[in-house]
Amino acid sequence: MTTPSRAGAREWLGLAVLALPTVLLGMDATVLYLAAPQLNVDLAPSGTELLWIVDVYGFMVAGFLVTMGTLGDRIGRRRLLMIGAAAFGAASVLAAYAPSPELMIAARALLGVAGATLGPSTLALISTMFRDPRQRATAVALWATCFSIGIAVGPIVGGLLLEWFWWGAVFLVAAPVMALLFVAAPVLLPEYRDPDAGRLDLASVALWLVSVLPVIYGIKQLTKGGGLEAAATIAVGVAFGVLFARRQLRLVDPMLDLGMFRSRTFSAALLVQLGTLTMIGGVYLFVTQYLQLVEGFSPLVAGLWLLPSAVVLVVASMLVPVVARRVRPAYVTGVSLVITAIGFTLLALVGGLPMLVIGFAVVYLGISPVMALGTDMVIGTAPPQKAGSAAAMAETAMEFGIALGVAVFGVIGTAVAGGALLDAAPDAFTDGLNVVAGIGAVLVLVLAVVVVRLLRGLPAGQEQPAEDDHSGGGNGGEQVGEGVGHVGDGGEQRPAAQRRA
Repeated sequence: MTTPSRAGAREWLGLAVLALPTVLLGMDATVLYLAAPQLNVDLAPSGTELLWIVDVYGFMVAGFLVTMGTLGDRIGRRRLLMIGAAAFGAASVLAAYAPSPELMIAARALLGVAGATLGPSTLALISTMFRDPRQRATAVALWATCFSIGIAVGPIVGGLLLEWFWWGAVFLVAAPVMALLFVAAPVLLPEYRDPDAGRLDLASVALWLVSVLPVIYGIKQLTKGGGLEAAATIAVGVAFGVLFARRQLRLVDPMLDLGMFRSRTFSAALLVQLGTLTMIGGVYLFVTQYLQLVEGFSPLVAGLWLLPSAVVLVVASMLVPVVARRVRPAYVTGVSLVITAIGFTLLALVGGLPMLVIGFAVVYLGISPVMALGTDMVIGTAPPQKAGSAAAMAETAMEFGIALGVAVFGVIGTAVAGGALLDAAPDAFTDGLNVVAGIGAVLVLVLAVVVVRLLRGLPAGQEQPAEDDHSGGGNGGEQVGEGVGHVGDGGEQRPAAQRRA
C-alpha cells in the first residue's frame, strides 16, 4: 500500500481560496433575517411573498446539492465551482437591486441553485488536494470552522451594514468575494473529474427535486400550524424518494451511489450530521430570539453575545484532528455528544443571560468536534471519484437537520409558550426554551449511544476498518493539472467495469 502524497504550499493556499465561499455560505444562512424589516418596507411584499423571499434560498440549496455534487464529479469540480461562483455573484447583485418582490424571489432562487454548487465542490476539492488522512482531517476541520465563523459573524456583519447602508448591501458582500475566487481558482486549485462517469440522468434529477422540495416545504409548514397539509406534502416527497432510490439501484451510473450507505462509518457520520443539526437548528432559534425578545437586545448586540460560543467552536474544531489521531472516533463522538447534552441541560435551566451564554458555549464546545469529524468521515470513506456526491450528502443532511429542528422544536416551543413564539410573553418564552433544551439533552444522549455502537470498531486515525468497505471503492479518477502542472495525480485509474464490480 503506497503512502498518500502530502500536500504542499500550493494546496494550503488553495484551501485559503476555498475558505472564501465557505464563510460566505455560512453568513448567507443568517444575514437576511436582519434585513427583512427594511426589505419589507421598500418592496412591500405580501406575507406569502416575504416567506418565499426568506425560504426559497434554502429550498433550492437542499434540492440541488446532490445534483451539483454529482455534476462536479462528472464535469470537473473546479469548473463547477467557478460556474457557481460567477452565478452566485451575479444573482447577489440582482437580489441587491431587485425592484419587486417577484424579482427578489427569482434572485433568491438563483442564489440557492448557485449556492448548491459551492459546498460540495469545496469539500470534494479538499479530498482531492489532501490525500494524506491527517492533512485532510485538518483541512476539513478548517472548512467546518470557516462555515461556523460565517454563521456566527453573519448577524454582526449584517447589523453593521444595515447601520450605514440599505438592505441590498447584505447581498453585495458576495460580489467581490466571488470575483476573487473566480480569479484565484485556476491558479491554485486542481481540476478533478471521474473520466468514466456516465451522463447525468435527468430523470433522477427530477425525481430528487420532487422528493426533497416537498419534504423541506412540509417540514417548514409545521411551524405555521399546517399539520395535515404538512403531513400530506411530506408523504408525497417520501413517495417520490422511494421511486428515486429504486431508479438509482437500476442505473449503471446512478446520480447517487446508494452503495456508499453500506459503509457503517459513512452512514453513522451522516446520522451524526442530521441529528446534531436538528438539535442545533431548533435551539439556535430559541437562543437568538431569547436575546432579542427577553433581553431586549438589538440584532447586532444579540450577535455579539453569541461571539463566546463562536470562539469556543473555532478552538474546539481545530483540536479535532489532533485528538482524532490518538482517540477512536467512537469515543471522540460519544464524549462530544455528552458535552453537548450538558450544554442543553444548562439551557434547560436558563433563567438569565449568564446561564444562556455559558450553556450555548458548552453546546458549541461539544458539537464542533462532532461536525468536523463527521464531515471528514463522510468524504474520507467515499471513493475519490464519488467525493462530490458524498460531500453533497453531508450538506443535505445538514440542511434537513436545520429545517427539521426549527420546525419540530418550533411547534413544541409554541405549545409550551401558549402562542406564537414572536408574540409570547418573556416568562412563557423562557419556559419554551427550557423545555426544548431539555428534550434536546435527552435526544443527544440517545444519539451518542447509537453512534458509539456504530463506530466502535473504527480505530483512531483511520477512515474505516477493512471489512467496512462498500462497493463504490477504488481510487479511480482523473486529476487534470490545468494551472498546477500535473496530470494523473488523482490516484490509480482503473477500467470502469472493474471499479464497479
